[in-house]
Amino acid sequence: MADTNAPLLIKRYASRRLYNTETSDYVTLEDIAGFIREGREVQIVDLKSGDDLTRQYLLQIIAEHESRGENVLPLNVLTDLVRSYTTNAGSVVPQFLAASFEMLRDGQSKVMENMSTLNPMMANMPGFDAMAAQQEAFMKAMTGGLSGNWSGPSPEDGAPGSGASSSGKDDLETIKRQLAELQQKLNKIS
Repeated sequence: MADTNAPLLIKRYASRRLYNTETSDYVTLEDIAGFIREGREVQIVDLKSGDDLTRQYLLQIIAEHESRGENVLPLNVLTDLVRSYTTNAGSVVPQFLAASFEMLRDGQSKVMENMSTLNPMMANMPGFDAMAAQQEAFMKAMTGGLSGNWSGPSPEDGAPGSGASSSGKDDLETIKRQLAELQQKLNKIS
């Protein structure tokens, strides 16, 4: 059985076909999106050159979903991303997005944790497990290509989920402060 902690290696052949090295069969972009939704890390490399093509294919998956009418990213976010490539803000935007998704993921986890620990009856309620599983699936879908290794503030700086603050209110204040600092940096660059 394959190690699900290791990235799933997909090789792209000269014919542009994508080959799953674990199952020894060809896969589509939709198959790769499914692996990611299931929580697998995926790495796509060119067989001949060895170049890592993962980012290119993840962007292609998002573009295909957008072309089918599925609004993956709001128009204003897409517009700001395009703008960030033409300004010096390009170096801040990826960190900001990674930090935002990390905060979203941490917040969702805390909500589910609090629901089950603060109210044991809730955890025994029919459908709670299904709701928790849906919440987890949603978070995986929202954060699919992002890893937890972002280059934002360190735990010593009070990063969300680092245990640096003692209560939910402190965490919220830390998040607000960090977002304000990022906004100030973006405004300075603009």
